[in-house]
Amino acid sequence: MASLTVKLTKDDYQEKVDKSIKDYAKKATLKGFRAGKVPPHVITRMYGKSIKVEEINHLLSHAVTDYIRDNKLQIVGDPLPNRKDDESINWDTQTDFEFAFDLGLATDFEVDLSEITAVPHYNIAVDDQEVEESIDKLRDRFSDPINPETSELGDTLFGELKQESSEFTTNTALPTKRIKEEQQAKFLGAKKDDEIVFAIQDTFEDEAAIAHVTGKKKENVGELTGDFTFVVNDITRTAPAELNQEFFDKVLGPGTVENEEDFRAEVAKIIQENYARETEGLLTRDLEKALLNEIKIDLPADFLKDWLERTNEGKFSHRQIEEQFVDFEKSMKLNLIKSRIADQTGLKVDYPEMLAYTKNMMRGQFGMFGTDDSMDEVIERVAAGYLADREKDNYTTIFNQVFDLKVMDVVRDEVATEERTIDVKEFEEIIKATHESDTAVEESVNIEEAEA
Repeated sequence: MASLTVKLTKDDYQEKVDKSIKDYAKKATLKGFRAGKVPPHVITRMYGKSIKVEEINHLLSHAVTDYIRDNKLQIVGDPLPNRKDDESINWDTQTDFEFAFDLGLATDFEVDLSEITAVPHYNIAVDDQEVEESIDKLRDRFSDPINPETSELGDTLFGELKQESSEFTTNTALPTKRIKEEQQAKFLGAKKDDEIVFAIQDTFEDEAAIAHVTGKKKENVGELTGDFTFVVNDITRTAPAELNQEFFDKVLGPGTVENEEDFRAEVAKIIQENYARETEGLLTRDLEKALLNEIKIDLPADFLKDWLERTNEGKFSHRQIEEQFVDFEKSMKLNLIKSRIADQTGLKVDYPEMLAYTKNMMRGQFGMFGTDDSMDEVIERVAAGYLADREKDNYTTIFNQVFDLKVMDVVRDEVATEERTIDVKEFEEIIKATHESDTAVEESVNIEEAEA
C-alpha cells in the first residue's frame, strides 16, 4: 500500500483555465451579446467554476499517471482518491489544492522461465479399438433408414394410437428403446396392420416417453390411464452405413481417400489431432499454474476488494467480490507475469495479427475454410467491422487474446516439458483430478477466509 499526494497551486492551473474561458467566450452564444463577443468575465461568472474543476481534474489525472509511469510503480487496480478530501474542497474560494490517492502495489518479482520446473506434456496414444469405435459411431451417424417387415429392438414403429373409452386418437412414432424391458416382447416381431394392446402407465420408461408418444404435455400424462391400442402402419430401422466410397466421401469429403485402409488411417489422424488440441489446452493450464506457483507475488487484497467494489458499484455485492476474489487474484497475478514476459522479450501485438486472428475466428464460426478470393474478401470485411465495433470493445478483447497466445508461445519455448504418452482413460483421470484439486483449493481458501 502507498499514499500519493498531489499538490496544485494557482500557478499550475490558472493559465489553462484562462485560456479555456477565452476559447469558450469566442464560441458562446448568449442572449444580449453578439456571437463570439461574450466578455470573459461573464463566462467566468456563469461557467468559471466548472471550467476550473475540469482543468484541475485533467491536470491531476496526468500528474498521477506520469508519476506512476516515471517511477515505474507496479500498481494494481487504479489509484483511489480519498473521498473525505474531496468533500472538504471549496471550489469557490480555494486557490491551492491537495489531493491524496491510495495506491495498491504488487511486490517486486523476477521472471526467469528457464528456472520453472518442467511441466508434463501428454501425448494420447490412439489404439485400434478407439478407431473402430469411432468408425462405428460414424456409420450410425450416416446410416440410411430401412423399412423391415418385422420389428426388432431399436426400431421405431409408426401408426395410430387410440383408446376407445376416452375417444383418444393420434398418429405417432413409438420408439421401442423407450419401452420397459419387461414390456418389450409385445412390440417385437410386429408387422404392418398388427394391433398391440398395452397399459399406458406400465409400458414406457418415464413420463417423458409417454408425453412423446401421446403428444400430451409431460405434466398432464398422469391423467392417462387404462389400456391403449396401437395399430402398426410402418416400421423404420437405421442400418449402419456400408464401408464404401460413398460413405468415405460423406465423412471426409469427395476423393479424400479411396479405400478402407486409408479411411481408417485418416480417422486415426483426426482422433490424434483432436486429442492434441485437448492436451495443448491442459499444457497451457499447467504452464500457467507453474508460473503462479513458482513466481511469488503478493497483492494488497483489502485494497483490491475496495477498488472492485467502488469501480463496480451496484454491479457486484461485497459478498460476491469475496466469493470470487481468489480467481480474480490469480488472474491479476498471471496478467502481471505475462506483462513482465512481454516487456522482457519486446513482445508486441500488431493490427495485422489481430485481423488475421479475427478472420480465422470468423471462418471457424461460419465453417468457411475455403481459399476462394471473393470469400476471403468478405471475411476480411466482416472481421475489420468486428474489430471496429467500439460499443462491444471487440478490439480490446481480440488484442488480449492475441497477446495471451503470443506470451504463452514464449512460455512454451522457454519452459522445459516432460513428454508422456498415455491412453485416453489415463488422460480423463488426469483432467478429473485437476478439476477436483482446483475445487478443493478454492473451498479451502473460502473456509479459511470465513474463519478469519
